[in-house]
Amino acid sequence: MLNVKVDKSDPTDLYEQVAGEIRRAIADGEAKPGERLPPARDLAAVLGVNTNTVLRSLRVLRDEGLLEFRRGRGISVAGTPERGVVVQRAKELVEFARHHGYRLDELVEIIEDVG
Repeated sequence: MLNVKVDKSDPTDLYEQVAGEIRRAIADGEAKPGERLPPARDLAAVLGVNTNTVLRSLRVLRDEGLLEFRRGRGISVAGTPERGVVVQRAKELVEFARHHGYRLDELVEIIEDVG
């Protein structure tokens, strides 16, 4: 079981605290790429929070590229915090490009040209 904790007196939203603790566990090597996480309801019970709070945290981490959800296999660590940061920046770049009228294929071409 991951060594995660939340502080209910902290003004930070609980789901953000949970996500931060899991990020820390991944960064510290407590949860390694490919390793499965405990079920959300088990994490929720240990933390004393609602299962939906944990699920929200896990979705945030999935969107950052840190976790992978697989039907029938549960949730596993997909990457490192560094990869998560790159995924987040890539999403921001795609949004920025779309805002300025660029399609995804055009953005890919730009990246290939500068890379």
